[in-house]
Amino acid sequence: MELDMDINELLVIGDFDLLIHQVQGEWATKNEKSLPYVNLAQTLFKKFRKIEFRHTPRAQNEFADALATIASVIQHPESSHIDLLRISLKEEHAYCCHVEAEPDGKPWYNDIKIYLERREYPESITNGQKNTIRRMANGFFLNKEMMYKRTLDLGLLRCVDAGEASKLLEKVHARACGPYMNGFVLAKIIL
Repeated sequence: MELDMDINELLVIGDFDLLIHQVQGEWATKNEKSLPYVNLAQTLFKKFRKIEFRHTPRAQNEFADALATIASVIQHPESSHIDLLRISLKEEHAYCCHVEAEPDGKPWYNDIKIYLERREYPESITNGQKNTIRRMANGFFLNKEMMYKRTLDLGLLRCVDAGEASKLLEKVHARACGPYMNGFVLAKIIL
């Protein structure tokens, strides 16, 4: 695409150090499956006036991951013109905007937890609200101080308040739990 757009100078940023060194010819390519790709890349980059390769560790490559995700869902237009993509950087991660603190400072499941512990309702609620709490409590399980929600497959999901949810999201999005893990392992770590 860069050649079609008459780009003469190119900066390639990658998080796979081995591949960058192989394409530059600094290291030998031993994997026979990747050899055709490396040869093609070496042929293509000779067509540029200037090309530079830069390695960026995966942990610092969030922006490239986001761009790759966007590129994978946008269909490439038939014309050689691609509209400019405007990107604005936010002060905090997007997931921080989705965890709302409880207005009364109590966890969202507080009324259900009190009902399961003591069979008591909050003060000044209607009979309809009492019925709702009682009906919802059937889907929850209380083990000492930990509250769990039963799933259809008889699993248990731990209930967390807004503060703990924010910490878990930060851990997951910072890949503190490990890079590129599958959903099952990630769920076990969170739970």
